[in-house]
Amino acid sequence: MNLSKSNIKKLCGLILFAIVAYVVIQNPSKILWIVQFLWSVIFPFALGLIIAYILNIPMMSIERRLFKTRFRVIKNADGTERHIDKKYVRPLGILITFILLIAVLSGILLIIIPQTSATTVELVRTANAFFPRAQKWILARFAYNESVREFINSVNFDLSKIIDTAIDFLKNGAGNVLTGTVSAAKAVVSGITSFVIGLIFSFYLLSKKETLLRQINMLIDAVMPDKAAQKVRYIAKISNETFSSFIAGQCLEALILGLMFFIVLAIVRIPYALLISVLIAVTSLIPVFGAFIGCVVGAFLILMVSPVQALIFIGIFLVLQQIEGNLIYPKVVGGSIGLPSVWVLAAITIGSSLMGIAGMLFFIPLTSVVYTLLREWTYKRLAEKHIAAPAQPTENNDISDITE
Repeated sequence: MNLSKSNIKKLCGLILFAIVAYVVIQNPSKILWIVQFLWSVIFPFALGLIIAYILNIPMMSIERRLFKTRFRVIKNADGTERHIDKKYVRPLGILITFILLIAVLSGILLIIIPQTSATTVELVRTANAFFPRAQKWILARFAYNESVREFINSVNFDLSKIIDTAIDFLKNGAGNVLTGTVSAAKAVVSGITSFVIGLIFSFYLLSKKETLLRQINMLIDAVMPDKAAQKVRYIAKISNETFSSFIAGQCLEALILGLMFFIVLAIVRIPYALLISVLIAVTSLIPVFGAFIGCVVGAFLILMVSPVQALIFIGIFLVLQQIEGNLIYPKVVGGSIGLPSVWVLAAITIGSSLMGIAGMLFFIPLTSVVYTLLREWTYKRLAEKHIAAPAQPTENNDISDITE
């Protein structure tokens, strides 16, 4: 073997990789503890990065629409032009963005909290009357089914007894749950602290983002070959465009869906129209399946008032969901990420399995980036082999037409 400088470097790299792999395999619990500790340390900053990235989308729109540009052009004596940073644009953009964020969150809370309180009072008032009526209705429908009748008759719903049982549990079990309460309080305090640190860090990132991006570009140029640096920048550009379009499109789609539900439910005079519309708008931020969560909760609330209106609400939901799924979502979100529906379903399935709701939100644009890069690589390889790319299938031609 020729022990040249490059071969020695590769050999050292292999030895180092083997040592690291051996340590990881022999001490998995310690490695996991180290990873968890490091993640707990960097979590507030990771959260701040996510907040800054999300808030950067409306901030850039505000800067473009209100201030046209962040720079002013000044002509030098020799006729050349130079761009001078407008110092007031970025602070005002950040301030307006945070004000809008606080206004939106406050508006949602001001709608949900009073409505939820009123709904709870109404549910308590109607529950005692609703369940006996429901029992009579079920018994009338299953008059010839003895097993169903026995089960329904065995169910004895008494709201006052349920409340008394809950109060007794809280009194008698207070000592047993004290440790859990303290742990929960610590987790809440830790979460609030992380959020505050992340919010402050996001403010810094937004105010200095051009400087940070310039430093990152300098670091990439310093440690990577030119071709690799260009590839990294290209992937970062596609990722930024895809994630930004997905976030903006998802929020716009949720707003449109919430307005649609509020208008229709208000016209039909469905109870809790405002609360249910806000709930559906918020849950629809979860792609594809989120709005169904709002539908289940809304149908339950309406059911306590009127089973007929609950059925009407479900019918309205199915109609509006079809409109949203076939017209609004493909135009507002689907077109922005350019991802076929089968890939969207795969991204949601994998993301939810790995990271829950956050995984669903993250894996759709991530899959779109991978899909775009894979498609470009495939077409490039076909061009290098002088193979014509097949036409995209349409409603009038199937796979057999394409392969012939």
